[in-house]
Amino acid sequence: MQFEDIDGGKKFDFGKTSADYAKYRDIYPSSMYQKLYDFGIGHKGDTVLDLGTGTGVLPRAMHKYGAHFVGTDISKEQIEMAKLISAQNNLDIEYKVCPAEDTGLPSSTFDSVTACQCFIYFDKSKALPEIVRVLKKNGLFATIWMTWLPYEDKIAKASEDLVLKYSPTWTGAGYVKEKAYVPDWSKELFESKEMISYDEYLPFTKESWLGRMRACRGVAASLSAAEIEAFDKEHAKLLDNIVPDEFEILHQIIINVFKAK
Repeated sequence: MQFEDIDGGKKFDFGKTSADYAKYRDIYPSSMYQKLYDFGIGHKGDTVLDLGTGTGVLPRAMHKYGAHFVGTDISKEQIEMAKLISAQNNLDIEYKVCPAEDTGLPSSTFDSVTACQCFIYFDKSKALPEIVRVLKKNGLFATIWMTWLPYEDKIAKASEDLVLKYSPTWTGAGYVKEKAYVPDWSKELFESKEMISYDEYLPFTKESWLGRMRACRGVAASLSAAEIEAFDKEHAKLLDNIVPDEFEILHQIIINVFKAK
C-alpha cells in the first residue's frame, strides 16, 4: 500500500509482518471487546463483517459471544495466517481477500461492520457506501483505534524515536491524546450511536514489546531485512537499559459506533 499522507508516500505491506503480527499484535484488552458487545456488536445470532481483519484478531476474540464473523483483508498473507490460527483453535470464521471498498459480499447481509486499527487506510468515498450496502437496515458500523501515548509513557517515546531513526518519514509517531468526536465523514450516511475514549495500561515483556514494535508499519512492513535486523538489535539493547523484564505501556482506545441511516 502507498498513500501520499502516510509515511511520506513510502510503500508498506503488512503481509511481510504476518508471523510477527499474529504473535505480537493480538494485544487489545478484554475491556475493548466487552464495550463493543455492550454497544450491540457481536451478539449471538448476529453476522459481523470485520474489515481490514489482518490475522483475524477481532473475530477470534469476539467469537465467544456467539456471532458469526466474516473477516476481509487486502493482504493474502494476513488472511492465510488468520485462517491458520482460526483452524488451530476450532473457530468457525470465514475469511476473504478483498479491499474494503469492494468486498463482493451480498447486500443487506450484516448486522454490524467493524474496522479496527485500519480505517485510515480506506478510501472513504468508496468504503462508506460499500459498508452501507452490506449492512442490514439500521445496521451498526464501529471504528476502533488504539495507540500508545508517547508523551505520557517514556518507554513508548524511546521506542518510537528509534523507529524514526530507521524510518524518518514514518507518521505513526508523536500521537497526542484526543477526545472522541463525531467525524464529518460519517454524517451523510450514518448517525452517531456511541462514542468512548479511555486509557488502559497493557502488559508487555521485553520480547513482546520488541515484537510489537517490529510488526509496526515503520519497521517490518516497510524496511529491508537487514534494516529490520539492525533495528531489532538496537531496540533490544535500548530496552535492556530502561525497562525490567515485565512492564506496562499506556494506550488510548477510541471506539465510535454509528447506525446506518
